Amino acid sequence: MTNIKVLIVDDDALVRAGLTMMLAGAPDVEIVGEAADGADVPGAVESTKPDVVLMDIRMPDIDGLAATETLRRRPDPPEVVILTTFDADEHVLRALRAGATGFLLKDTPPADIVAAVRRAAAGEPILSPAVTRQLIAHVTGTERAGGGGNGDRRARATSALATLSDREREVAVAIADGKSNAEIASDLYMSVATVKAHVSRMLTKLELNNRVQIALLVHDADLI
Repeated sequence: MTNIKVLIVDDDALVRAGLTMMLAGAPDVEIVGEAADGADVPGAVESTKPDVVLMDIRMPDIDGLAATETLRRRPDPPEVVILTTFDADEHVLRALRAGATGFLLKDTPPADIVAAVRRAAAGEPILSPAVTRQLIAHVTGTERAGGGGNGDRRARATSALATLSDREREVAVAIADGKSNAEIASDLYMSVATVKAHVSRMLTKLELNNRVQIALLVHDADLI
């Protein structure tokens, strides 16, 4: 079995050491490198070719958000899992918009961190549907209260969702409502396999990386 190659990015040496110790015990995980700032990430990714990057958000030079956006623009990019001390941080939401697979709190139990790395390597979102709904509701509420460029974002989201079929839009709204594939299948009277096929087609049409981004798009369009 091929090991999952992991790059750890955090400006705190103790955090990097702790994560290395946690993951070193997993037989299928290999720590291929470390970086202390987002500025070092492109070179580290180029030299180590990780499958998963564990990325801190708050770093002194280039933060994890900018580093994530840069990584996700690469051909065949690694999956990015955001590390944070906050469970409802607007920066987490911005990282998810950029294509991060999910996020972990830094005090997550070791076994759960290992499981998250495995899910990320398999292309599965790290956020549960319920957590997705809570995070988006919390932070998009803050964004709307702040005004700013929300009108432009809503127009872009509405235009993007207009490219979907009626059935695909129903699935998209259900995703944004925090429903699992099984719940969507039951509500819309289709098989789980059909739901998965709709999600796959939507990701291709919308040029998105994961279902969390679909949920964000629906919220941006004010459909939830």
